[in-house]
Amino acid sequence: MSGPLVLGIETSCDETGVGLVRGRTLLFDAIASSVEEHARFGGVVPEVASRAHLEAMVPTVERACREAGVRLTDVDAVSVTAGPGLAGALLVGVASAKALALALGVPLYGVNHLAAHVAVDVVEHGPLPEPTMGLLVSGGHSNLLLVPDVTDDIRSLGATIDDAAGEAFDKVARVLGLPFPGGPHIDRVAREGDQVAIDFPRGLTSGRDLQRHRFDYSFSGLKTAVARWVQAREATGQPVPVADVAASFQEAVVDVLTRKAVLACAEHGVEDLLIGGGVAANSRLRALAQERCDDAGIRLRVPRPGLCTDNGAMVAALGAQMVMKGRPESRLDLPADSSQPVEQVRA
Repeated sequence: MSGPLVLGIETSCDETGVGLVRGRTLLFDAIASSVEEHARFGGVVPEVASRAHLEAMVPTVERACREAGVRLTDVDAVSVTAGPGLAGALLVGVASAKALALALGVPLYGVNHLAAHVAVDVVEHGPLPEPTMGLLVSGGHSNLLLVPDVTDDIRSLGATIDDAAGEAFDKVARVLGLPFPGGPHIDRVAREGDQVAIDFPRGLTSGRDLQRHRFDYSFSGLKTAVARWVQAREATGQPVPVADVAASFQEAVVDVLTRKAVLACAEHGVEDLLIGGGVAANSRLRALAQERCDDAGIRLRVPRPGLCTDNGAMVAALGAQMVMKGRPESRLDLPADSSQPVEQVRA
């Protein structure tokens, strides 16, 4: 193994992630999740997440170093998610990273959360082709990105104009009486259902929509359609076929996601599609994306599920890429930016 040893810190939402990457090799990825503390509220509570990060930070850094077999003094650089995300949660990670970088006398890199979801694939499938098309799908983001250089040049082609895909999964799961977070539970239940049982709408796919929002996404209308269908069923006293609803809803989401991603690749002459973010762990999304990419002659890259959700490895991976490409380090007065645009790869 060769290359810089980078420690990455991720605290954009409800998971405290600390990863150690040397060059393009992942040494260890430690995660402390507070998801169970949020489950009773049906969603992430920012204040609860921030306090959980404070409590978990030092033990998680210590565990990552111990399991990776390295000392903190071996670290060549510290990388941290500077945005986007929950403001209070980001501040915990940024403050911790500043303290570590200052104490160790090493460079600090504040990186973009979305860019990190793209960069993490280098630790599993090797260097990213340039350009790559990135489809990022999570609780807060549904983005199509043209990525000529993940360390310096990311261009947004489209994004969600209302609910993100993961957010819609959570809300539909609540309607169906499934636990939070909704994505894994809908994925599981949908395997027993009929994905064509109910014809739910595909947002922003009409001819007029494709002219104005060619690569944008919208899942708010789909979420509402599911809720109304369930309410109408209950109003007549009929049982709700949860598996069929889950499968039909999931199919509507992944149909639109993959259709627009493949279209973007074709129109921009890009031969490689990378899918990242928590929803990339969805089994039907992976299967349909592979099918459509094969038909279109596009190479598909999807990290293993553990690297799709928020983690420190992705932040360390992007930091290591920046060190190896000689990108400028961040200043120690680096701010946390809850609305950091994806085009701003480095803070």
